[in-house]
Amino acid sequence: MPRDVIILECTEAKEEGKPRSMYVTTRNKKSLRTPGRLEKVKFNPFLKRRTLHREKR
Repeated sequence: MPRDVIILECTEAKEEGKPRSMYVTTRNKKSLRTPGRLEKVKFNPFLKRRTLHREKR
């Protein structure tokens, strides 16, 4: 199976001392476009704004 299930965790909520939002998504293992950790801008309901979410390992 060429896809991995990953967890995206909010990076800005940790600095502010609020609960971190987490999203579950998949990524292509063999993709040359994303060799490192995946980063996406997603909505954090605790901060009520869009924030950067980074792949958690």
